[in-house]
Amino acid sequence: GQRSIAPSFHLVSEIMVRMARILRAGVVAGVAATAMAESSGSAANPIRRVVSMLTMMQEKVTAEGKKEKELYDKFQCYCTTGAKDLAASISTSEARIEQASADLTEAKAAKAQLKQDLATHKADREEAKATLAEATALRQKGAAIYAKESSEHKTNVDALGKAIAALEKGMAGFLQTSSAAKLRQLT
Repeated sequence: GQRSIAPSFHLVSEIMVRMARILRAGVVAGVAATAMAESSGSAANPIRRVVSMLTMMQEKVTAEGKKEKELYDKFQCYCTTGAKDLAASISTSEARIEQASADLTEAKAAKAQLKQDLATHKADREEAKATLAEATALRQKGAAIYAKESSEHKTNVDALGKAIAALEKGMAGFLQTSSAAKLRQLT
């Protein structure tokens, strides 16, 4: 941006210098013509008009040159400070991009770890359910065995109680009872 404007300013400066030279030559020619006109006695109005026009043009070109230089200086200042601000903004943004990239990589790693932990916990849960079902089945089987054995033991205890009572009364009637038959099965 700066290179394209700088030659333009220099070109304008060169044009102004050339115009100043032309104006000087015109002024000199005008003065000489005025001097000749006065010496010859003819009317000098048209030559004075040309000289005054050339002088006005010189002033106008000089003023425009000053305005162009001021604009160029302002633009140059803007380019310098704007470029610095833009460079700072770019470096800040690049740092943010790097930080966001690092955060994204970290988040992806955490997500992968959480997925793995979830899969492990699901497998552990299924294993625990299977173990619980197996333990429940074992308890039910044990409860069934206990109920069966408990029933037999109660029957045996009842038979022994009756046998003891019969022995205390006398032996004869006991051997024909169903309780005695149970006792015989035990021995």
